[in-house]
Amino acid sequence: MANLLETLRQHTIVVADTGDFEAMQRFRPTDATTNPSLILKAVQQPAYKPMLAQCVAQHAKAPLELRTDHLLVAFGIQILNILPGRVSTEVDARLSFDTQATIERAKRLIALYEAQNIGRDRVLIKIAATWEGIQAAQQLEAIGIHCNLTLLFSIEQAVACANAKVKLISPFVGRIYDWYKKTAGANWQEDAQSGAQDPGVMSVAHIYAYFKARGIGTEIMGASFRNIGQIVALSGCDLLTISPELMAELESKTDLVLPGLEYNEKARLDGNYAQQNVGADIDVSSEANFRFLLNQNAMASEKLSEGIRAFVADSIKLDRLLA
Repeated sequence: MANLLETLRQHTIVVADTGDFEAMQRFRPTDATTNPSLILKAVQQPAYKPMLAQCVAQHAKAPLELRTDHLLVAFGIQILNILPGRVSTEVDARLSFDTQATIERAKRLIALYEAQNIGRDRVLIKIAATWEGIQAAQQLEAIGIHCNLTLLFSIEQAVACANAKVKLISPFVGRIYDWYKKTAGANWQEDAQSGAQDPGVMSVAHIYAYFKARGIGTEIMGASFRNIGQIVALSGCDLLTISPELMAELESKTDLVLPGLEYNEKARLDGNYAQQNVGADIDVSSEANFRFLLNQNAMASEKLSEGIRAFVADSIKLDRLLA
């Protein structure tokens, strides 16, 4: 009998949310996503400390930020030697509000990959879904550098990314769930707000329906999961990026069958539903509209700011190791 992870592959593209090579070899995902937090976690493990030492030795005279990029690309290349698909490599979160600096850093990351004979089609540049980040992604996509817009918590961010012709977006399911659970406090009812009724799942389903109803080609990759119920509810999404811990839990479930279309209908991950329920267009064509609508969404505003701060903190810790 197929386990739940194998069944999930029939509905969606499975992506590894880790920098752990051994986990990738075990679970055989198609793609992988990395971020400063994941790379920081990896290089502190004994198995990966030699990669850090080698990077420091080979690029000792390089500026610190360039050393960081070399380390990120070294991890990316090792990942691509294992997996058949793409790797997402993140631009320094400290550049989240600087369009031009983001563009230059993305170009440098791609140049480092290309110097090792890795084509652009196998790399996604991860950028925070701020207004400035989305504008940078639009310019990068125009020159064939594909992007993964991360720290995405709202339909407004998603639509702005679609307008920019971004290749892929990563709406964060678990962090949305965290915010609503914390805000509800003692009034939170886990059973009533799980599965298709989970606020993070509902957010991704809304984006999915909006995109599919309009024929938008931007790929949707659910991310930041807290439990396998969220993953199961989003089976049928374009991609799902999953931690090794949750992939192991999915793999251990051999007595469950994905509800598939039944869940898709509940979560509205259904193309026919989208076509019949187009809904109103969302206007985020101007910076003023984007910022106003994002500001109106307390959850998205708070989680975006919090996410950037967390990635910056881990980037600083990674700098210290490289220094």
